[in-house]
Amino acid sequence: MISVRMRVNGSEVSVALEPQVSLLDLLRGRLGLTGTKRGCDQGACGACTVLADGERINSCLALAVQYEGRDITTIEGLARDGEAHPLQTAFVRNDGLQCGYCTSGQICSAVGMLAEHGAGAPSAVTEHLCSAAALTDAEIRERMSGNLCRCGAYNGIVGAIQEVVGKEAVR
Repeated sequence: MISVRMRVNGSEVSVALEPQVSLLDLLRGRLGLTGTKRGCDQGACGACTVLADGERINSCLALAVQYEGRDITTIEGLARDGEAHPLQTAFVRNDGLQCGYCTSGQICSAVGMLAEHGAGAPSAVTEHLCSAAALTDAEIRERMSGNLCRCGAYNGIVGAIQEVVGKEAVR
């Protein structure tokens, strides 16, 4: 057993675990944060996406010990002062979910994706690498391509992200 300390959703956590325990298993099984879903267990679907120091990762592929001292945010940690994150409400308003299984991973991925875009990271479809890419539908779809939705709610997901981007531009 190894003792691992990290901050999860703003709270310090210290747990004893075996070195092979995934971050997903720590979050769901040991900490009871079941919003993060187990999908394919191969990093291909994105249902397990969480944020590590603000960057999106597939928690099924991450060993918990790798995140010693890091700040992990799950879907449960996105709300602030009892208010849902703007992406959470936008997903509902834009029908960005159907069965809801992938939604927590989609939302965490969208939060990370917006941070990446804000930092100037290009995507495979960014036309001019020297200038900031507009978040067009094609740009959002490419940046979110690591998150699958078996129900096909992609138009609503893109709409939700566009809604939040539009509001942030006004602020």
